[in-house]
Amino acid sequence: MSTLKILCLSVLSITSGLVFAESYTENIPDINDNPSQLQSIPMLQSLRNVQLEKEYRAPHVQELKNRNGVRTLFVESQDLPMVDIQLTFNAGAARDEEVGKGLFGTANMAARLMDEGTEKYNAAEIASVFDQSGAQMSIQAHRDMFVMRLRVLSDPKKLEPALGMMMEILKNATFKNSSISLALSNNQAGQKQLQESPSRLMGIRFNRELYGTHPYAEPITGTNGSIKKITPEILKTFRDKFLVAQNMNIAITGKLSTKEAQNLAERLSGNLKQGEKAKPLATPVEKNGFNIVYMPFNSTQANVMFGHLGTIRNNPDRLALEVANRMFGGGGFNSILMQELRIKRGYTYGAYSSFSFSQSPGTFSFSYGTRQDQLVDSIKVAHKAYVDFVKKPIDAKQLEETKAGMLRAFPNNYSSNSTINAQLGLLGFYDQPTDYLSQYPKLLEKITVNDVQQAVQKYMHPEDMTVIVVSQQLDKEQLKHILQENLGTTPEPKQLPSNVAPLPMPATDVPAQTPSDKRASI
Repeated sequence: MSTLKILCLSVLSITSGLVFAESYTENIPDINDNPSQLQSIPMLQSLRNVQLEKEYRAPHVQELKNRNGVRTLFVESQDLPMVDIQLTFNAGAARDEEVGKGLFGTANMAARLMDEGTEKYNAAEIASVFDQSGAQMSIQAHRDMFVMRLRVLSDPKKLEPALGMMMEILKNATFKNSSISLALSNNQAGQKQLQESPSRLMGIRFNRELYGTHPYAEPITGTNGSIKKITPEILKTFRDKFLVAQNMNIAITGKLSTKEAQNLAERLSGNLKQGEKAKPLATPVEKNGFNIVYMPFNSTQANVMFGHLGTIRNNPDRLALEVANRMFGGGGFNSILMQELRIKRGYTYGAYSSFSFSQSPGTFSFSYGTRQDQLVDSIKVAHKAYVDFVKKPIDAKQLEETKAGMLRAFPNNYSSNSTINAQLGLLGFYDQPTDYLSQYPKLLEKITVNDVQQAVQKYMHPEDMTVIVVSQQLDKEQLKHILQENLGTTPEPKQLPSNVAPLPMPATDVPAQTPSDKRASI
């Protein structure tokens, strides 16, 4: 019998968290046996030469005149023969009930079904036009806005048919009953996945608790009951009322001259029904004190979310609040929340905070997951960290480090034509100045300790918080006592019974109550 000459060696190569196994014969030399041959080492060393203080020039944003009065922002980019177009309408999920009472999910349904067919073209024919043009078209509904994007070659032979089809479906989508039925079927499958995601359930409940009857309260996708009410006529009503020229702004980036971009924008706005601007949204009612909401869920991990109402996007203190948020919980491992919960105590893998800035006041929130046996202690630590952040002086060194990090990261907002165009859409929608991107470094540099301290004390409220807890069991009175103790306003302690029976747990890993179309559930 011949001797086996092949020796199988398993070489583990860890790249981006994945482990690969490779086999080598004994006749093949190991090219990595000599460390001097590792090319990655000198490449890594070269990173020391990166100039962190390098200045990045923001794109020059032009505001074009539009004879239809539609705000149009344009950035010329001759590097690639591409054009990015974004139409942003004041027609997000917040407008759903302006079409009809309880019609949550209308904007989202319109976005999903708009490219399913018109009187002239079916879905396959629509897709074929974009494919032949090499174009990418997408439609999405958000809470504030309804966004339609087109990316296509600047060659008129490609641009014109793609542009024509985009306008065709925007104006003439039929929203057939068959398409609605398919969307409803897909939604039922999505609902089953939702029941198994405590973090998503927690986020939905959080918005409902904060906003009550305000348009921001309900999920963008709607509820089981609401989307069953949506008909083709309702979707057409939504389109005719909100997807109109006077309720949109236009963003264009790419290989066009200023004159070409202006002509394009006027064609877009002129070929739509003019209509009217959407009316301002109502202001939500703020809640005082602690609102502790317990959602029973049978799982080894508990989930927690703290928060309260924030402010609007155009608030002059927004940048100071962005800095504050990054310091507290939005800055990764260097943030206070991550240091307290993960680095010092190992309560969680990750804890994060965020501000949402919108037309009507958005939210400030922070959330994390932890083991059931660490739940109460982690809540005490997280809330105390927030109390101390608001009450104690801002750390000047941390502030400067945070600002430096934000400045280095900011060029990512205009690193490609598509990201530039997305920024133009935001500037146009929220009526911000055209030079905001170029002025940002200067505005950030001017932010002082006093600016952040004043903004924190004005808009961050550890004494007025909604706390959503998804866990196996919870003593709400005990938790409220702990939160008040963190504030230094503990009332006279109540005599708690020595044997408190645990709250009943669900039998399976799903929410305790079956969702219905009531405001307290999905």
